[in-house]
Amino acid sequence: MIKIICLGKLKEKYLIDLVNDYLNRLNKYHKVELIELKDEENLEKEALNIKKYIGNNEFIIALDINGKSFTSEEFASLIDQTFINYSTITFIIGSSTGLDKSIKNISNLRLSFSSFTFPHGLFRGILLEQIYRAFKINNHETYHK
Repeated sequence: MIKIICLGKLKEKYLIDLVNDYLNRLNKYHKVELIELKDEENLEKEALNIKKYIGNNEFIIALDINGKSFTSEEFASLIDQTFINYSTITFIIGSSTGLDKSIKNISNLRLSFSSFTFPHGLFRGILLEQIYRAFKINNHETYHK
């Protein structure tokens, strides 16, 4: 399973449509669970709430602007190889104030998509698109150029 834990609820219809489109596309390949949690004013409180949704044998990827960057092919390989040893890959997208250090510390990987800052709702779509692209690459299907 792929689990995406994110802070804040989408309000804009175009972002909801974008996220739903990629969730539907991904259903062909893998089960994906999207968990939206409430933004808290305190990062430690957010971290405690996030941890409630993390189980055993999960490979945790914290989205972090200071994390490691991958090409799409490398990301596809990471997903493919990770499922050999883990039943679930859990991505965590923090709030506009970031992620608490305790979440970063329990993560197996800190992943950066760019040095740019993205709106959180849009980034959900970007993350889902890259996960979809990874499955297309791993299945040798046309999509990735």
